Amino acid sequence: MFIRRLVTAAALAASLFALSACKYEDLVPANAPLPAELVRAIKAQGMGVNSPVLVRLYKEESELEIWKQKTDGTYALLKTYEICAWSGKLGPKKKEGDRQAPEGFYTVTPAQLNPNSNYHLAINMGYPNAYDRANDRTGSHLMIHGSCNSSGCYAMDDVQVQEIYTLARDSFQGGQRAFQIQAYPFRMTPKNLARHRKSEHYAFWKMLKMGSDHFEITKRPPNVGVCEGRYIFDQSAETVAGLSPTGPCPVFQTPAEIAAKAAADAAQEEQIAARLKPSEFAVTSSFTYRTGDPITADAYAQEQNRRKGYDRDGNRIGGSRSGSSSSSSGGSIFSSFLN
Repeated sequence: MFIRRLVTAAALAASLFALSACKYEDLVPANAPLPAELVRAIKAQGMGVNSPVLVRLYKEESELEIWKQKTDGTYALLKTYEICAWSGKLGPKKKEGDRQAPEGFYTVTPAQLNPNSNYHLAINMGYPNAYDRANDRTGSHLMIHGSCNSSGCYAMDDVQVQEIYTLARDSFQGGQRAFQIQAYPFRMTPKNLARHRKSEHYAFWKMLKMGSDHFEITKRPPNVGVCEGRYIFDQSAETVAGLSPTGPCPVFQTPAEIAAKAAADAAQEEQIAARLKPSEFAVTSSFTYRTGDPITADAYAQEQNRRKGYDRDGNRIGGSRSGSSSSSSGGSIFSSFLN
């Protein structure tokens, strides 16, 4: 009887170990499932777990939005994440080593997912794109990644990047061939543009707003092309694919509904700007980083736009590193997958 119990206990232990090993393998970060709560939110909005996604980034608000396609083909906002850190100041990235986070319209394919990143997980944004190259802009390895520490990337905490990466991975598994990232300096509202109209980047931002307007009106990713060194939006996919970034732009007309929005917003912007006091216009940062120079602690503090509660190394103040096994709510980073 005693021997039988020993054998039974050993068999049970072996089976439990095998089950535990199986679950652990399933929860390797790059292969982990979405949290049950997020799956419920997806289904509640008439979306599919594997339906296409789109990402919108806003520097000034430090927010990253995930939009997901519904059954009618339009996109709806699924979730907004607070960016943990982005470096530099408002304005596009221009050259390798300037520590600026990119602004513009970028495309992500499956090959740009990095499951072996030093920063938990990472998604290469695809900088430089055709617009950047046409304007002689340089840089490489610009990512959305974990660790809450940025030198030109959009850094999230590890729990956040786990969800974002998994949403991207699942969209590719569902057949999406590429998804769009729209990276903005701020939300493209008349008030924000009025506040920032004295910036050297104002004309660039007004150009980005046209792409934003297309998405706001249609709730579908605009087709993005580059010609004459500038972005154009909502041509056919075939048209934009055949454009030369430095060649002539085709003759096209902005759809009436989008043109009406642009005109109404411009008029509202003028009214707001006329009422603003000089002190209410956004102050352009005087911080500059000379490429190749060692970055001092003071310079780092000026260029690092970080969520409160994290230090310059991406460690949570008073807690464990964002890349450790603990999430902001405590417990394993994978604990939410099991709810």
